[in-house]
Amino acid sequence: MKEKWPDLSGKRKNRAGKWAVRIILCVFAAIMVLPLLMLCADSLMGRRELIETCGAVLAGQGERAGFRLFPNYPTLRAYVRLLLDSPEYFTAFWNAMLQTVGVLAGQLLAAVPAAWAFAQFRFPGKKMLWFLYMLLMILPFQVTMVSGYLVLSGAHLLDTHWAVILPGIFSTLPVFILQKTFAGLPKEVLEAARLDGAGNVRIFLDIGIPLGMPGIFSILILGFLEYWNAIEQPMTYLKTEALWPLSLYLPRMIQAEMASAFAASIVTLLPAVLLFFAGQENLEQGIVASGMGRAVKSKNREDW
Repeated sequence: MKEKWPDLSGKRKNRAGKWAVRIILCVFAAIMVLPLLMLCADSLMGRRELIETCGAVLAGQGERAGFRLFPNYPTLRAYVRLLLDSPEYFTAFWNAMLQTVGVLAGQLLAAVPAAWAFAQFRFPGKKMLWFLYMLLMILPFQVTMVSGYLVLSGAHLLDTHWAVILPGIFSTLPVFILQKTFAGLPKEVLEAARLDGAGNVRIFLDIGIPLGMPGIFSILILGFLEYWNAIEQPMTYLKTEALWPLSLYLPRMIQAEMASAFAASIVTLLPAVLLFFAGQENLEQGIVASGMGRAVKSKNREDW
């Protein structure tokens, strides 16, 4: 009998394909990381070196912009000036933090109970109300900008922090994510709690919230990333510069002090980056939470 030799050509093709995919992914990753590296390098440059590299774009000086991954004369002067001699930056930082935290706190109070009601209760008009939620979720801000402006103007909330906070509290995206999370909870656990005499409020507080924490963390992370970098809402509803968040203050810094603007961009980026890496696992769990619930259901059916 003839011995069968292993198919080495197939293994070589698989390895070559894997290496090709890795190389392509590394190239795309480098392209995405390159702007951040440029930002870090520019924040360590002096004014003269910045004009030599970015003057054509930022200051209208020169014919062509350059690129330097490492500054020739690195300095921390921009960071020192930003952190020790820029009270306007700290005011904008506080405004951004106040508006973002206010939106997230309101979403916890409004979106979590609403998502639980959509996932666990039956009531008249539920499908129509859910359809309206989905319709509002896909509408861009430009569509609802005029109506929102008129409502806030009638309530005398324009040019206040509440003009940015209140519309964000009633955003529909957190309800959509949490509804999928709560709908995927094992029905057996909820039924067992009801048989033990637990009411709806106790089930929500003792079972729904603990099991739905991945989804809650995911909406907090996504909400922070969205409203920390929001531009259109503050630009539309805030006219007083003392109320502007960082997203509106940074473009003005570029005109006044280029080096400090790059340093401010790095400092502004840090809270969002740290929060993302700290809650990355919870964010992934929250996104796939509904799939986990379906997997539990299918496994229980197989066991029966």
